[in-house]
Amino acid sequence: MPKLTVEEVGTFEVPQGKRMVNALSDEAKIDQLHACGGNARCTTCRVQFVAGEPEKMTHAEKDLLALRGLTSHAGLRLSCQIACDHDMTVRAISRMAGSGRATPGGRPEDAIQPPPEWVSK
Repeated sequence: MPKLTVEEVGTFEVPQGKRMVNALSDEAKIDQLHACGGNARCTTCRVQFVAGEPEKMTHAEKDLLALRGLTSHAGLRLSCQIACDHDMTVRAISRMAGSGRATPGGRPEDAIQPPPEWVSK
């Protein structure tokens, strides 16, 4: 099983292929935001990669990051569009605490949504 390390939180074994947004909530037990329900329509589920950033991303993630003026060169990625398929280390930068939101968002589906079209980052 891949290991997901969340800076200042810990290291967690995650089921192969689990969406990172759900692993952050389920395994790491943090209050990760996902206002659009994990559908690549907002950027509230952002994380910053420290190590193990995937070389590919979904077309939806790439388009949304570009639209919002965010680029992955700084390691900024959408946790709702990442499958935990290898060891990764992230900084959780988009959490409910201090956001002013009443909830983190509806639980994202188990499968990446919209159905992924993979592109290189």
